This record gives sequence, C-alpha cells and structure tokens, in this order.
Amino acid sequence: MIDLSKITYRAVVVTESGNQYNIKNYVENLGWEENENEIAVRSSFTVRNDSTSKGYLSNIIKPGCLIGIFASDGGSLDEEVARGYVEGWNPVQQNSGSTLKCTCYDELYKLQKSQDNLYFPSGTGTQAAIIGILDDWEIPTEDEYKGPNAAHGRLKYNNQYLADIIRELLDDAAKKGEKKCILRSVAGKTNVLPKGSNKTVYVFKADNTKVVSESMSISNLVTRVKVMGQATDEGNSSVEATLNGLIQYGIRQRIYVRGSDESLADATSAAQEILDEKGNIIKEISVQSPDVPFIRKGDLVYLMVGTSEGYFFVKGIRHDVDTYSMTMDLEVTDQGGGAGGRTSSGSSTAGDKSYEVGDVVNYHGGTHYVSSYPDAKGHGARAGKAKITIKNGSGKAHPWHLVHVDSGSNVYGWVDNGSFD
Repeated sequence: MIDLSKITYRAVVVTESGNQYNIKNYVENLGWEENENEIAVRSSFTVRNDSTSKGYLSNIIKPGCLIGIFASDGGSLDEEVARGYVEGWNPVQQNSGSTLKCTCYDELYKLQKSQDNLYFPSGTGTQAAIIGILDDWEIPTEDEYKGPNAAHGRLKYNNQYLADIIRELLDDAAKKGEKKCILRSVAGKTNVLPKGSNKTVYVFKADNTKVVSESMSISNLVTRVKVMGQATDEGNSSVEATLNGLIQYGIRQRIYVRGSDESLADATSAAQEILDEKGNIIKEISVQSPDVPFIRKGDLVYLMVGTSEGYFFVKGIRHDVDTYSMTMDLEVTDQGGGAGGRTSSGSSTAGDKSYEVGDVVNYHGGTHYVSSYPDAKGHGARAGKAKITIKNGSGKAHPWHLVHVDSGSNVYGWVDNGSFD
C-alpha cells in the first residue's frame, strides 16, 4: 500500500546535446493525460524562465527536447510516469517576469498525426501488421510482444491515420476472440498490452475518493447490424444476415460488409460482436481522487463507492501535480461492476451446483466462444482452473464467461453449462 501523502514529483529535461537537468524547482501547472481516443500521452507545464548557470530556461528547453516526469511514493516506488517531446513552445514576457509554457507528446504522437496507405493480404497476423507499422516509423518496441495475434481478412487502408489503423486492427482481433488490448509507450518502449494487465490493482473507496459521477446514455446505441455481401460489378450488394439487439429503443443500424474471403458464419459472429460492444446502454463513471501517478490508461481498478462496486478499466485519465489529484474515466469490465451493475447476488447453476461470479472452478476443456449467442464463433480451450467473471450472458446459449487463473488453461471466453465443476 502506498501513502498518497508522501507522493513527490520531479521533471527532467534532456537537451539537444543530451545533457539532463532537473527542473522541478522551476515548474508549475505540471500535468499529463491519456485520453480515450488517443494513443499518445500528452503532458504540459509552465516554467519560470529564469536565468540559470546554463542560461535562460527558454534556451535550454527547446522544441523537440525530451521531458520526463517521475514520481516517488517515498518508499520503494520511484519511476518514470510520463514522457514527451516538446511540441508546443510558448515563452511569455510579462511585467511580473517571464514564463515558458510547453506541451509535450510521447513517441506515439507521430502515429496520431500521420496518414498512410496500407494493404494487408488475407491471413496477416495482428502482430506482424502492428510491429510492421512501428518499425516503419522507427518507434522502439519492447522485446516481447504481449498483444493479440489474430489472422485478419484482406485489409486496405487509404489515407487513414496510423493510430486509427492500429486501433481497428486491435478491435478486429478482439472481435475474433482475442483479448481487448491497447497500444502504449512506457519509458520510451512501445508495446501492445491486454487491458487490465497491471500487477497492482488500486482500490477506491469513499474515504479515498473525492467525487464519483455516474451517467447512463442510449445516444450512441446500436440496435441492429446488417451483414452485407460483396458488391457486384453493378455496385449492388445483398443482405446476408440481420441481427437485432435492443430494438425497443428504435432501429439504429450498422452495416458489416463480409470480406471476400470471409465465411458468413465469421461475418455474422463479427456483427454480433458489434452488437455486444455497441448494443448496450452506455454507463459512464468519472472518479476524482488524490493522485496515484502510477495508474495508466488501460489499467484495472476496483471501485467501492455508492452504487458502483466492481472492477473497471481506466479508459481515460488526467493527473494534476499542483493539486495532487487525478480524474479517471472508467468502463465496465467483463469482471462485473458499473452503475446499477453490481455483481448479482442471485444463484445460477451449472450442472447440480450453484455458482457465483468470482468462483474459481475446474474447466473441463473444449470450446470457448466470443459471445454468449448461439451463432458465436468458438475456439479450442485447454482444461484448467478458471474464474467465473460473468454469468447468464445476454445470448444465454453459452451463459458463463470464464478467465483462466494459471498457465494450465487458456480459456478466456463464453462457455456452456456443464463445462466446469
């Protein structure tokens, strides 16, 4: 457990010549953030533009310089929590003195700002596609790839931003049964990581949380997905499948075009995944609390405040050093939780015994599915110990969601009644 009252920060600049200077005594308005629809970390700060033994800070901190932000808990944790290259450089002269305002982004910013035309033939793996992009743009990567590696259909991108291409590859891999993953940079090395892969899960209760805001919305709800076949030479395409969701809220339709080398079963499964992801009432939770500078976007946290209790993924986070506070935007995980979404206290059965979310069971092996619906795509899964994370899935054909708890099994999906004890 960390003592939040002992958290300290420092900022370091690496100059054009490679020299490093600790500028913590000059910095104010320091903060950094990771937003939901961005892959790069954004940091910003203001420094007093004083004359030092090395000259004015505006002559030391220049566009392109590397800025590192470090945090310590006064004990065993002392590590880099954010870094970025100066993109915005704004010296301001006033009667009261001179200041320098800077905005920085990490290595992934170039992918947010760059477009390209890319083609991936059918069968290209997620790893090869993403690592190829990172290598082409000379972005350093960790030695061990930790992300998904699904086989994709033929993909062609014209004039698309590279960050969007990578997100689409990760989303497509998730639709094919792989773990949901994010791309992020840590201490200058980039990798693809499963959401919730953090080893330390921080718990937020009423006594260490300032504000919890909860809301629900159907404004972006998808209630129907049509699977369309390939267009003919005349430009026409036929409807091959129609999947309905919460149509009681009206028809809000998405189109999924089946790839030329994609089976109808796979296309229908992918369309169902769209409904699974977009066909639910949006629950948004924002948490303000004292700053834990080591929390990143994609991390798993546990919330126990009001009607919100359970595990959540951090989908956006903003750290403010001056106020020692942070704001997290959370999303519900497959492990339960959310506004009005407590783990159910009722009982369900698999075989002759009642099981609850959180129970560790003995999975017999067989098939795990990408959703709980009857036509969901399945993959082979090994037997072993697994935790129940959801029960009574909305499709009910495969009503249990299991996640393996050791390396013996690889189950991570929806399974049938009687497949465990």
